[in-house]
Formats: sequence, C-alpha cells, structure tokens
Amino acid sequence: MAEVIVFHHVAGLTDGVRSFAERLRAGGHTVHTPDLFGGETAATIDEGLALVDRIGDEELRSRGRAALAGLPEALVYAGFSYGSAMAQRLAQQRPGARGALLYEGCLPLTGDWGTGPWPQGLRAQVHGMDADPFFALEGDLNSAREIAAMVGPDVVEVFTYPGDQHLFTDSSLPAYDKDATALVIERSIAFLDSLG
Repeated sequence: MAEVIVFHHVAGLTDGVRSFAERLRAGGHTVHTPDLFGGETAATIDEGLALVDRIGDEELRSRGRAALAGLPEALVYAGFSYGSAMAQRLAQQRPGARGALLYEGCLPLTGDWGTGPWPQGLRAQVHGMDADPFFALEGDLNSAREIAAMVGPDVVEVFTYPGDQHLFTDSSLPAYDKDATALVIERSIAFLDSLG
C-alpha cells in the first residue's frame, strides 16, 4: 500500500478530482486531497488561472507545504496540471519521496521553470493527451520525454493518449474522457502497487 497526496488543478478540488482520488483508494492506497483554494472552484481554465493569480503562487506553495504536516516523508506525490508542478517539485526536493504521478503537466529540470536534478531512482509516471495544447504543445510532454531519456524509461514512464483535451481525467469537467481516464487509473494503480 502506498500513501499518496494529490494536488488539484486550477479548477480547484472538484468532484472529478475527488472521484479520481477515490478510485486510487479503491485500489487499496491511502490518498490525501488537500484543498489549496479553500473551497473555491472555477468553471473554466481561464477562471482557474485568475483564481491562482488572486491567491498568489507563494501563498499556494505555502498551503501545499502546510498540507504535508503530519504526513510521512515516504509519500507518492501526485498532481493534475497546475498541481503537477507542486507534486513534481516536492517529489524531487523533499526527502523520502517514493514516487510521483504527474497528470497533464511536467516541468523541465533546467531553465527558468527548472526543478533541479532528478533524484536517483525516483520513479514516476507522466500522463497526458498527445495534442493537449497545454501539455503537449507548451513543452511539458517534451520535458517528460527528456527526463525519461536521461534517467531511463523504467524509472520515468511517459504515457500519451489520443486527443486534445486538457483536464481529461476530471469527470466533472466537459473535457473528461472516460476511456482514457480508466487507462490512467489502471496504470496509476499498477505503479502504486509496484512500490510495495
């Protein structure tokens, strides 16, 4: 059994994020879903980005760190889109990480958005649609593939799904893709099971 913390996307802790987390729990894992927006949700990505701007990145990072209080170091960090950046940084920089599940987002290791070196042996999966304008066309997919090439595809697995939807794993949003999400869940649970 793995213990997982899931960081939501810019639309907030939606029913779809909660449902996804519940499906991971049904696989036998402990899953925490902190609400970094304090109960607020957004109907669109643009509204969500405005909400992020209003709260502020520094405050959101602080809330993310606060969500770790009382949790063990041996966590799997998961996140959707905006939340994947927080999950990736914590997995790379907080001691004891067991793994990372990055949905529809992946930061580069270097440059302005760089997260620094990839920890030796840190296993991860990255999932996203192959024509998603945010994930595939803004560089996240390339970042994921570069990390996998550097550390090995047995350490970092990159999975793409046909389509151009962002936040396709959220059953409460119009972009939801039921079949692709079922495969994401299956692969995620297999990953968590493999951690022992």
